[in-house]
Amino acid sequence: MRAKCARMVQSGNCINSCSQERFPPLATSKSLGEYHGTNQNTDYYGAIKFFRGTRCLASGVATLRSGSWPLATSIHMGTGILALVVGVIALAIGSLLGYLTRQSIAKRQLSTAEGKAEKLVEEAEKRQQEMILEAKNKSVQILEEAKKQEKEREDQILRLEKRLEKREETLDQKMAELDRSGSALEKKAEEVRQIRTEVEETRKTEMQRLEKIAGLSREQAKSVLLQLTEEENRQVLAERIAKLERDGRDELEKKAKNLMTQVIQKYAGSHAAEVVTTTVALPSDEVKGRIIGREGRNIKTLEKLTGVEIIVDDTPEAVVISGFDPVRREIARIALEKLIEDGRIHPTKIEDSIEWAKKEIDNKIKEAGEAALYDVGIAGLDAKLVYLLGRLRYRTSYGQNVLIHSLEVAHLSGALAAELGADVAVAKKAGMLHDIGKAVDHEIQGTHVEIGIKILEKFHIQKEVISAVKSHHEDYPFETPESFIVAAADAISASRPGARKDTLENYMKRLEELESVAKSFPEVEKVYAIQAGREIRVFVTPEKIDDLGSLKLARSIADKIEQELKYPGEIKVNVIRETRSVEFAR
Repeated sequence: MRAKCARMVQSGNCINSCSQERFPPLATSKSLGEYHGTNQNTDYYGAIKFFRGTRCLASGVATLRSGSWPLATSIHMGTGILALVVGVIALAIGSLLGYLTRQSIAKRQLSTAEGKAEKLVEEAEKRQQEMILEAKNKSVQILEEAKKQEKEREDQILRLEKRLEKREETLDQKMAELDRSGSALEKKAEEVRQIRTEVEETRKTEMQRLEKIAGLSREQAKSVLLQLTEEENRQVLAERIAKLERDGRDELEKKAKNLMTQVIQKYAGSHAAEVVTTTVALPSDEVKGRIIGREGRNIKTLEKLTGVEIIVDDTPEAVVISGFDPVRREIARIALEKLIEDGRIHPTKIEDSIEWAKKEIDNKIKEAGEAALYDVGIAGLDAKLVYLLGRLRYRTSYGQNVLIHSLEVAHLSGALAAELGADVAVAKKAGMLHDIGKAVDHEIQGTHVEIGIKILEKFHIQKEVISAVKSHHEDYPFETPESFIVAAADAISASRPGARKDTLENYMKRLEELESVAKSFPEVEKVYAIQAGREIRVFVTPEKIDDLGSLKLARSIADKIEQELKYPGEIKVNVIRETRSVEFAR
């Protein structure tokens, strides 16, 4: 043990050994390597070494004095003093080394800070130079761009100046040409005036010479000329006079026939009135004034929207609705009765009432079709086909109501089929539907037979019924016994006394033709024939035609009627253009 302690003292490890054995936390808390090259206090390591050496030396002395070590009893006092001296020397050397280490670290840190500062200064100067250079470049670029823009503006100004100069030159040339042309025109006008004066003078001179040569004045020469013309064309004039006389006789005969027709018409007056007129009873004559309205606006609105003529005369407590279309008359009647019942009569209320009347007519048409089928005993038809059948209630053929005629044909066909042993159901259905095409024949091109076949095929009616329908006018060959039965029943119903009146049917057809001719023009919106065909009222679309165009349209319609239709007397074409402006206040 003594030898070990002596070696430790001699080798200078006594301080480290003591510090590690007696003070391990303090010895291992910090190391020189952790603080080397950092910004911490460089005296820390030296102080630690000094403190550890002092404590180790004190511990050794105390141990030697106390005699606690086993080796102390055998070591001489001199050896302890030697150890103390060696510890003091080690302490001094450690302090010196710590000081030198501190100085070295401080110098290195100082040199490092100065180097960083110099580097920062250099970088700042370099950045400053770059910024200055960049600013100079930008200023140069801005200056060049400004010069470039200035150059472009100067060029543009120069171009504009050149264009103005050219225009001025052109205007000067045109003004000069106009001046020359004006001078030339004035000269020509003066020449024309001189020529005209010379011609007048020459004409007067020649006329005087002719009168002098002929020995006749102008009036005398005209009389002589007419006399010569009359003698040369005496035969032609005689023939013309004879033709005028014949035309006069023909006109007299036409007038006589018209008188006879009027006399005969008195006999059929009641029937015609039932066909083309409807009378509406009024609660009092005061209602007539409200029906007419201020400046006639109410009655005009009614006539425009329904297409009939409303006659307000001296008949007490009644007005007459005239029109050849029974649907229009019925709509006008229902609307007028509703207005009278309501008491408020003005254009807006009239429009509402007419719309309501149209819906009411649709319901009546449907009910008429259902009632007819129920009367005959036919069921299972499509609702649309029932509606088409109901429209026949407002359709006439030669004055005979088509729906009533269809009912007669159905009953007759059923009776004949029962007597002959044919199919009664097929015969009845064919008789009921044989004129179904007349419900839309005024809307679709083709005969009512062809239209009826297409309608029945569309609604999948059985072939036996279609075969019986299509041959009832002998347009198609008879294929089944029911075909002969339906044709015979149709002839019986149409030929019975008082069933049909050909004159009335031709009258209706003429009115329909009048309306169709006027409707052929694209500007026309609605057309109504009134006054028994002596007048047609044409309502045009105001956006498609102006007032001057309305005048031209009236003339065009009149010309087309003259070319395509044959009619007695004259027909008044009344073109109406109405512009309505509607706005809402909210």
